[in-house]
Order: sequence, then structure tokens, then C-alpha cells
Amino acid sequence: MPHHTPPAADIQFEPEFITGVKQVFEEKIVFNQLLGLKITSVLPSQVKARIEMRNELVGHYAYNRIHGGVISAGLDAMGGLAVMVAIGARHMDEPVPQRLQRFAKLGTIDLRVDYLRPGIGEWFELRAEVMRLGSRVASTRMEFLGADGKLLSTAAAAYIVS
Repeated sequence: MPHHTPPAADIQFEPEFITGVKQVFEEKIVFNQLLGLKITSVLPSQVKARIEMRNELVGHYAYNRIHGGVISAGLDAMGGLAVMVAIGARHMDEPVPQRLQRFAKLGTIDLRVDYLRPGIGEWFELRAEVMRLGSRVASTRMEFLGADGKLLSTAAAAYIVS
């Protein structure tokens, strides 16, 4: 029997769930801490975060630009976050701690990044949404924007969710 999921717009996350997601994403995943990823919005349909420009994040040859690897890693992390949140929304019948446990099994299968413009700025916004959440694989779409709202990079990824 298929698991019925209410439309994303109808789902209201508990503050405890949002706090838990932020803790896992910003504190327990050490690489995200290194990137300085900070969640700014958690909705069932879309997640947003921010990266502040720091010296450690610049490329070797372009001193004022954020490194492409940082962009790629940030977008990958955001795709994973969008999947975490979509899984949380799918299992609203479960208690918060049980839903947060589901994130342990998540892994990237495929990631494609398109670099459209150089990453120059004091901070950047990252956005991600799940296009499809299957029983084993989730597909996501992500964006990396400058402080002025200009689209700098886009990405698409697939994650194993079994």
C-alpha cells in the first residue's frame, strides 16, 4: 500500500524538528561546519542556507572568488538537506527523534554542477528542492546565488535514501 503524503504546503514542521535538522546539518556534519553553511529556511518544499565569504574558501588563482569546489560541496550538502526535510515531511506520523534518525542512510549517487558566473561577493545564498522522492532514490535541484540575487551556479543531484 503506498504511503500517502499530504501536499507539502499543508505540512507544518515542529520547532523541535527544525532545531534537530539544523543541529545535524550545521554541527554534526563537520564538513558543513568547515564550509560555514547556515540554514536560513526549512520548508517541506524548499530549503535555504547561507555561506559567508572567508579567506579559506577562495580559489588558488582568483583571490576574490569562492572556490568551485566549495560551491559544489555546498550545493551537494543542500541537496542532501532538501532530501532530509522531504523525508521528514513524508513521515509526519513518526516522532521527531525517529524522523531525525532516518538521515543517517543518505548518500550522494550523482552530482552535476553548472558554473554560470564567478562566485564573487561577501555572502551567498544556496537553495534546494526535491524534484522526486522515491523509495530508494531522491532527485534534487539546487541554486547558488550571489548576495545581489544573481544566479551563479545550478546543480542537479541524486541521493540514495534506502
